[in-house]
Parts: sequence; structure tokens; C-alpha cells
Amino acid sequence: MLEIKNLVVQIEDNRILNGLNLTVNDGEVAAIMGPNGSGKSTLSYVIAGKEDYEVLDGEILLDGQNVLKMGADERAAAGVFLAFQYPLEIPGVGTMTFLKACLNAQRRARGEAEIATPDFIRKVNAAAEKLEINKDMLRRALNVGFSGGEKKRMEILQMALLQPKFCVLDETDSGLDIDALRIVSEGVNALRAEGRSFLVITHYQRLLDYIVPDTVHVMSKGLIVKTGGKELAKELEASGYAEYRTNEAA
Repeated sequence: MLEIKNLVVQIEDNRILNGLNLTVNDGEVAAIMGPNGSGKSTLSYVIAGKEDYEVLDGEILLDGQNVLKMGADERAAAGVFLAFQYPLEIPGVGTMTFLKACLNAQRRARGEAEIATPDFIRKVNAAAEKLEINKDMLRRALNVGFSGGEKKRMEILQMALLQPKFCVLDETDSGLDIDALRIVSEGVNALRAEGRSFLVITHYQRLLDYIVPDTVHVMSKGLIVKTGGKELAKELEASGYAEYRTNEAA
């Protein structure tokens, strides 16, 4: 379970989150929707441990542990995963080298032995096949020359390998065509499990046709201002965000 209590965050003296409260239960898929400037991406970065943000108050508890007291690497080892809106290209770092290093870092943090190379290759190939990631992509530098859809599939591959407990998807549908959206969503849905939770951040209801949420939260001015079931996303699609519009920067 992830519990966010009275979270107050600023960057460069600009207050973005204003006492935000949110609970995501084990096995739950929670969606956050809201206008630009409401603080959605800031929330994802603060959960994951991006250092640019100053936390003035509040807690983020993962199974009772305050992750705000952990570094980003410790949060990852504890089971937090962030899929970025715009995954970075990393020239000179091979995709397979990166994936193996991430997986072994997690295993070491848990006191487990590093994975043997043959087992690693079988694991990657099996997960990549489901996401329609070809072997040429696995041979290249991480995300270099990848399309938007290929980058997002690569992030879901990382998630499938790492098996995190709490997954944050920050506008994963951004830049995806219909086919890529379907593939990425199927990869996410395959990872839904009783002990794994998701926080899906999106502007648009279309993603939630594929990744159907248990709950939908509306965010505005750094706060959760409305909560409902999956039908709330359809209401927002029909009526827009005029009721919640803000000019604050996320």
C-alpha cells in the first residue's frame, strides 16, 4: 500500500503540491487525471526520488516505510518504479548491459545472488517477445534511435524484469499511436497482480479504455479534488477540465 499524507512540495520557491493526500491499495490501479499545471508529473517525480524538488511537509509511506527518507536507488530496491513521459536516450550504454545491471542491482539490494547470463537472456527474450520488441532493439544503445512507441515498450520491459511493487506511469500514452498503445497497455495489464499497485497519470480517457482503473482521481492546484470510479474518466472526457483549470506549472 502507498499512502501519501499532507504532501507539500516546491521547486525554486514555486509551491506545486499543497497538502496532497492519496492512498493506493495493494493490487489497485489508480488513475490521476487533471489539467496541465495541476502537479501530476511533480507527484510522480517526488515519489520516485528526483532531487530537484523540496519537500516541505508530509510523508509517502510504502508499506509503512517513509520513502522520503530513502535515496532514489533505495526506493527502486524497495519496489518503486517510474515510467517516464519522455524516456531518455543513453548513447554508449547497451540495452542488454543496462537491463542486466538494473536487475542485478535490485537483486544485490535484496541480498540475492546475481542472475546468471543464460537465465538473464531467456528472461529478457521471453518478456521482449510479448511486447513485440525485436532483437535488433536489444542490441542497440538504450533508446537511441527508438520511436516513441519503442521507448515506451522498453520501459514496460524494464518493469516486467524488475517486478516492482508500486508502478508509476507518467503519461505513458503520450506520443503513442493506436497499435503502440495497445501493445504497451497489454504489457501493463499482464503485470497486474494482487501485490502490485499502479498509479496511472494521464490527460486522456483513451488510455483507460485499455488499462481500466479501479479508481480515478482528479488533481488540481496540487491537490486531489475529486475521486470516483472508472466512469469519472468518461465524464472528464465529455466535460473537459474547465472546472479544474489552473495556470500553475507542473
